[in-house]
This record gives sequence, C-alpha cells and structure tokens, in this order.
Amino acid sequence: MFKFLKNFSRSAKDTAKKFFHLVIPYTVDKESIKNIENVLYDADFGTEVTPEIIDEIKSALKHDRELRRENIIHIVSMVLKKTLEGAEASLNVDGQKPQVICLVGANGVGKTTTAAKLAYFYKTAAREVMLGSCDTFRAAANEQLNSWGSKLSIDVISSQHGADPAAVAFDAYKAAVARGKDILILDTAGRLHVKSNLMAELQKIFRVLKKSNADLDPNVWLVLDSAIGSNTIESAKTFHAEIGLTGLIMTKLDGTSSGGPLVGAYKKLHIPIYFVGTGETPESLEQFSIENYIHRLFPPENVF
Repeated sequence: MFKFLKNFSRSAKDTAKKFFHLVIPYTVDKESIKNIENVLYDADFGTEVTPEIIDEIKSALKHDRELRRENIIHIVSMVLKKTLEGAEASLNVDGQKPQVICLVGANGVGKTTTAAKLAYFYKTAAREVMLGSCDTFRAAANEQLNSWGSKLSIDVISSQHGADPAAVAFDAYKAAVARGKDILILDTAGRLHVKSNLMAELQKIFRVLKKSNADLDPNVWLVLDSAIGSNTIESAKTFHAEIGLTGLIMTKLDGTSSGGPLVGAYKKLHIPIYFVGTGETPESLEQFSIENYIHRLFPPENVF
C-alpha cells in the first residue's frame, strides 16, 4: 500500500520499534514521556517539533490517564501532519519550457546521482529531459553524469574540467531550447553554505540563464543529506538566504537517518519538498508524500 515501506531503512525501523517498546499499553508515566522525548531528539526532529509533540502528549495524558501506545503514535502522526501541511509539491511541467531545475547543496549529499534520478523520473513520465553538468570542479562529476546519461538514454551537456559553470549552464539551456526539451536539470558543484565566493558562482549561473531568457524563472532545489541531522537546517537557511530556494530534496532515507531533519527543515523554512531518495537505483527517487512519510516512520507493528 505504501511504497516507502519497500525501502524502509533500518534506523527508521529502530525509531518505530523504540516507540512501540517504550510506550507500552499501560499507563503512561513521566518516565515513559521522557523516553519518547529522547527518541524524538535522537531521530533529529529538532527543538521546535519535539517539544510540540511532547506538549500534546502531556495534554492528552491529563484527560486520559491510561494512554496506550496507539494513542501516542496517533498524537505524533497528527503533529507531523500538521507541521508538514503544504509541504507536498510537484513541478508544473506544462508551464514554461524548458523548465529548468538547478540542484544545489553541499559536497557529498548526492546531487549528481539525484540529477540522474530526476531525469529518469521525468523521462518515465513521458517528458523530454536533458542534463547539464555544471559541476566542473570535481573531475569525476562529468564522467559520472555522462555515464548516467548513457545508461538512461538521456542527453547530457558538459564541458572540460575547470570550465566556467555558468557557461555550461548557458550552453545547456540553449541546447534544451533547440532540441525542444521539456525539462533541463543542472547539476552544480558541491559547496559549503558558509563559502560566500561559491555562493556567488551560483548567482552567476542564474544571471547567465536570465540573459538567455529574461522571463526564465528557474527552479532552485536544495539537495539535503538526511543522515547529517539537524545541521541540514542551518545549511538550508543559508542557501535560502543567499540564492532563494524553491524546493527541497531529501536523500539517503534508506541509510542511517530516520528522516527527522526533513520535518525540521520544513518547519523552519516552509520550502516545498519535492522528492525523497530511498536507494541507489534510478527508480528510488519518489515524490514526497506526507502520508507515506508518516507510515515510513511509524508503520503497523506487523512490518517488524
């Protein structure tokens, strides 16, 4: 029923197990509430979402002294649904063509692989897609993206190592227009959010794209590594302040993260969440669904 459960990570299962084992079907006392709080902090739900959940549990306990574990899971789910309200998003592929998606983020978050997965997602939706390799600083980036393009039969525009990323973006956009592409996905170099000179390079890419088409309104999606935890929020805040983000993609939900940072990032910035990555295959990039996300974290007991 829920696609996420196919890629349900070990750490997400551990989070759910902790809830099911700590919130036993008897009276919930102060100690068990403290345990729940610790589990939520361990899962990186953060200093804003976690207290809200705990307050709701304490409030419910005042009215029912025999809360059971299913009551607690319901409370947590309701708070997360409320927090994530409005987070689901999808690209308007029938709008301006080509739609430009510029992927940004820190080193190692999986931008290049995500770019390929995005291209595959839209290709399977019968869209004409092109990739632009604007990460000209990492020697293997061009090879990696071109390799993906070859495997997926998707056009890639690239240049030599050390070329101007903005020039590659310009060439890729012109090629996408000339070839009648619906979507152009630009993979950019990884950069720390505290490096202002690298942020300036991203801004240059956007300026050059605007020169190609003054009416162009590129989608700027930040790729976040869910395993980094609460540090993802600070990274997102800085990227948003510097270049103006329009979307988020959370990767590696099949690995060591239970997905809490995704909630914290949206709570803080209210930037739409377009996709989540749950594996290494081209098919393992899925459109974000609040319902699937909740069931991923707190599934029925029989998934264990």
